[in-house]
Amino acid sequence: MANKFVEELRWRGMVHDIMPGTEEQLDKEMTTAYIGFDPTSDSLHIGSLVPIILLVHLEKAGHKPIALVGGATGMIGDPSGKSDERNLLDEATLAHNVAGIKRILSRFLDFDSTEINAPVLVNNYDWMKNFSFIDFARDVGKRITVNYMMAKDSVKKRLSGDEGNVGMSFTEFTYQLIQGYDFHHLYKTMGCKLQMGGSDQWGNITTGTELVRRMHNGEDQAKAFAMTCPLITKADGSKFGKSEGGNVWLDADKTSVFKFYQFWLNTTDEDAEKYIKIFTFLDKETIDALIVEHKETPHLRLLQKRLAEEVTVFVHSQEDYDNAVKASQILFSKDFKNEIKQLPEALFLDVFEGVKQAEVSEAEFSEGIDMIGALAAKTSFLSSNGDARRALKENAVAVNKEKVKEDYILSSEDLIHNKYIIISRGKKTNFLLKIV
Repeated sequence: MANKFVEELRWRGMVHDIMPGTEEQLDKEMTTAYIGFDPTSDSLHIGSLVPIILLVHLEKAGHKPIALVGGATGMIGDPSGKSDERNLLDEATLAHNVAGIKRILSRFLDFDSTEINAPVLVNNYDWMKNFSFIDFARDVGKRITVNYMMAKDSVKKRLSGDEGNVGMSFTEFTYQLIQGYDFHHLYKTMGCKLQMGGSDQWGNITTGTELVRRMHNGEDQAKAFAMTCPLITKADGSKFGKSEGGNVWLDADKTSVFKFYQFWLNTTDEDAEKYIKIFTFLDKETIDALIVEHKETPHLRLLQKRLAEEVTVFVHSQEDYDNAVKASQILFSKDFKNEIKQLPEALFLDVFEGVKQAEVSEAEFSEGIDMIGALAAKTSFLSSNGDARRALKENAVAVNKEKVKEDYILSSEDLIHNKYIIISRGKKTNFLLKIV
């Protein structure tokens, strides 16, 4: 292939384990490869961006990607990396989640393409739903020994009794066999020769390669391959993909575009240098130049800005990115009071999502609200009137980012979109007053 897929992933730091012969197979011919996505939610978060990006790189390199949504395996739960049994989802919830994940994957992969290596979307429920337990036990179960399955790290850790583990049900024990059968099915029906995933999936994926080999015994050169990428970590050891509000999702209605953009913008220098290789499609020359430039002027945060731009445009759109930048600039503008009023209301609310809010009636507002009322008596933003007075005496209170004294009375001139007022204590604590 003109674009060497594995070589591209290596310099980006996206190869963890790779089965011997995999790179040679990918260099030799167009190869069909798949990654599975678990429907534990109706959306995907940024942890799922890595497998999505892997499939996009695969397609760019001239290979054929398959995205598998685990409608069947989602009914069981993957034990990899888990210390306890996952709650089983009912069929209606699972169907809703599968539809949500298909919708998200369709934003990144064109499943309607007519190219020879066009991406394909499949649901393993389609071939597992009519598989009887007896048939599965006879045709699949007999191919892999219990000893082989017990040797997998995901199983050993759960059975060890360490770290609060409570053992493993037969249901979850069968997961690797069902995932392995998926590989066999895709190998047989679509000529799929490679499964990829996170490094925690190595055990499940190699079970699949072994099952392909054993179920196609006697076929000339029946071979299946495996490759995993590292699980993404943060330099300080905290969990990647989490913000103060929980997961950072790929859906704007779960994580606003502004918050999504801010997540990438606020990464550390060390993380940004790693993430820009993994989460963008910028070439090596561009990234190397960016890193050098960033180190010369770290205060400009060039890496973080470019990372935030590339990922926000990829996941959302250029327009969404432009709006997020505009909102960020307004937050630090010297003319905040006037410029914030120019933001569309929906974007304004995105910017102040999660900020403590209180409501006062139009009647109360028209009578005039002083700053003690705005901070404590009528809103409980601060714990007491005394606390409010202290903050005002310290010159630490602002209305729409302009400092005010105790005698300030809120008026219609302070209103944003005719109903909101931003009250701040210090630089980082904001409150949103809503007139209803």
